[in-house]
Amino acid sequence: MSAIAHETGTTAPEAATEISSMRERIDQIDAALIALWKERAAISQQVGKTRVASGGTRLVLSREREIMDRFRAELGPDGTQLALLILRAGRGPL
Repeated sequence: MSAIAHETGTTAPEAATEISSMRERIDQIDAALIALWKERAAISQQVGKTRVASGGTRLVLSREREIMDRFRAELGPDGTQLALLILRAGRGPL
């Protein structure tokens, strides 16, 4: 298998170039998602600390439900799973 086929799954030069370009964009999007994930988790953790320090509860389940509903509405069933992962990153496991 040629290097082009190994890297892109095709031996057609034009398709390989197009695939490489799209993968570069995917890598950029992944980097942005990772940065946003970390930022969101840090903010969420601070919200929890602030709430507990002021005598509030660690979690507000209605808020988590609202977030899961939004993700499900926008992304379908996988949105719920994604929301659960995002919420866990911010608050830790239940």
